[in-house]
Amino acid sequence: MQTAPEAFQDLVSELDYPMFVVTAASNGARAGCLVGFTTQCSIDPARFLVCLSKNNATWEVARTADALAVHFLRADQREIAEHFGSVSAKDDPDKLTAWPLGSGPGGLPILEDCDWFVGRVVGQVDLGDHTGFVLDPTDGELDHGPGPQLGYDQLDDIEAGQPAGIDH
Repeated sequence: MQTAPEAFQDLVSELDYPMFVVTAASNGARAGCLVGFTTQCSIDPARFLVCLSKNNATWEVARTADALAVHFLRADQREIAEHFGSVSAKDDPDKLTAWPLGSGPGGLPILEDCDWFVGRVVGQVDLGDHTGFVLDPTDGELDHGPGPQLGYDQLDDIEAGQPAGIDH
């Protein structure tokens, strides 16, 4: 029989988390990273939880940001996921410049060709090696319609750009 931590690790390793890119802007800095730990956490009022690794440069910007942008990745957007999951801010201080960007509410960087929403940060929760950012959705765009979402299992061969791996 497995110990509880071993059984837990085996069980969650079977999950195929949907992948997102989260961008932040605060105090003149911009950042973005690939994120796998997210979930809707309330229906009324609408709330979404984004968990960012404290080892990630995006966390540094997000912790003082008023809002975050959450970009939904479709199955055909692996290249975006590879860039935001494998390039660290140490390698490229503004890795956002590699992608066509729009400007969202509050000057948040918005990745073109992605469906997205912006959420006002209404709470932060210390979750150990991650911080959970509770978002109140305030704006968004759905232009690309439904389609298969990019999942973690499709990206398990990415070499992470930060010590904790893909930000999840």
